[in-house]
Amino acid sequence: MDKEFCTYEQALALKELGIDFVPIGYHRYDMKRKPVISNETAVRIHGSTDCLNHPAILYQQAFRWFREKYKLHPHICYFNDTNVWHGDIYKLENGGLMNQPMELTNYKTYEEAEQACLDKLIEIVKNK
Repeated sequence: MDKEFCTYEQALALKELGIDFVPIGYHRYDMKRKPVISNETAVRIHGSTDCLNHPAILYQQAFRWFREKYKLHPHICYFNDTNVWHGDIYKLENGGLMNQPMELTNYKTYEEAEQACLDKLIEIVKNK
């Protein structure tokens, strides 16, 4: 299930950018920085000073937020001929026309491409 959630660093960056939603859970990092996803009640009951708690954000939530707020659309696909995952980020402009994609290439897994797309989206918005 951890693959469904943005990394702790991505969640922090998204919060700094202003993402606002009701979290379904929280990242908990123990003293060894090992992530644990838990629901809000468990964090309240079992949370302690040796853990860092931060809202857990699903990739789906983050990508939706970038689509709705900034009209930025990630696209991830697989190329059989090269056995790599590839990502593009498009910006919706001029009544539906898409501008040139920003290519993110050569990832071994879908999850790596997904993380790279989210990192690039964060970078784009931070640099605006």
